[in-house]
Amino acid sequence: MKYKTLFIALCGIAIAIASYQLSRVHASTGANASAPAANARVQSSLVAAPGRVEPLSEEIKVGSELSGKLREVGVDEGQRVEKGDVLAVLANADYAAQVDSGAAQLAEREAELRKLLNGSRDQERQEALASLKQQEAMLENARAEMERHQKLFDAGVTSREDADHYDREYKVAKAQYDAEVQRRALVDDSSRVEDIAKAQADVALARAQLAQDRAIYEKTIIRAPISGIILRRYHRAGESVTNSATSPDPIVAIGDEGVLRVRVDVDETDVGRVRLGDRAYVTADAFGDRKFWGHVVQLGGELGKKNIRTDEPTERVDTKILETLVQLDDGHELPVGLRVDAFIATAAR
Repeated sequence: MKYKTLFIALCGIAIAIASYQLSRVHASTGANASAPAANARVQSSLVAAPGRVEPLSEEIKVGSELSGKLREVGVDEGQRVEKGDVLAVLANADYAAQVDSGAAQLAEREAELRKLLNGSRDQERQEALASLKQQEAMLENARAEMERHQKLFDAGVTSREDADHYDREYKVAKAQYDAEVQRRALVDDSSRVEDIAKAQADVALARAQLAQDRAIYEKTIIRAPISGIILRRYHRAGESVTNSATSPDPIVAIGDEGVLRVRVDVDETDVGRVRLGDRAYVTADAFGDRKFWGHVVQLGGELGKKNIRTDEPTERVDTKILETLVQLDDGHELPVGLRVDAFIATAAR
């Protein structure tokens, strides 16, 4: 009986020790499990996605509005240009000649209009008056001869043929005199309203044609649409370019690198967590662990296909993404087009 009681007591002590050890194991397990959960909550506050660096203006591909051969391309990749700078020039000798021809035609039409508005010159008026007086004297002489020979004919001194000859001379002189009277009146008279209106219309038409010729000529000179840096040159002098809406043929690509942004492909599973103004940073293998900070400035309006591939074997390509723009605070060391890893710090929601 004594041994049985001692055995039961030892069993109770063993059970108590086992229960204590088990409770410590459970407590330790619970503490270890809570740490990953907390870490998971911390990690879940960052949305990671691939991105690509681009200028604030995005990449602007500049081409020619006219098809032709490039006479010169005056910029190189990496060169800084200002808005309006000449980037390239087409072979344009024929367009320049058209401008010169249009300018000459306009000058001619303007001279004709001035002549109508100013009227005849004093020299022309004096010449017309002298010519009229001369014809008047000749008319009086022809009249006198006609009358004299008519009297001689009536007296039977001369023949009918002789009298008719001087009569015809008088009529010719009269016609010439009348013509000079009309000429003198035309020289002295002001221009008609309809003649002036026609001349003004001719000037307007010539001016419009010249403006059109100059506009076409200007299109042969390709200028920078913005201030920025030449990101890429697609053509060189001597090569031909085409103007086609279906098949663009850019000469250069330009971008405003004053402010850099990152176009981020946010996975469709994370779109609900990203908001405008969220802080974000990007990293790149070429810059080690350095972080380039910025903030979200734009969210896409609809989901689309991935723009950036990570080249990871496990990457899913069947998911949709939301294009998100992160504007960098600085980051000017980052070259345009560099692929980066973006991390958006989302607030708890």
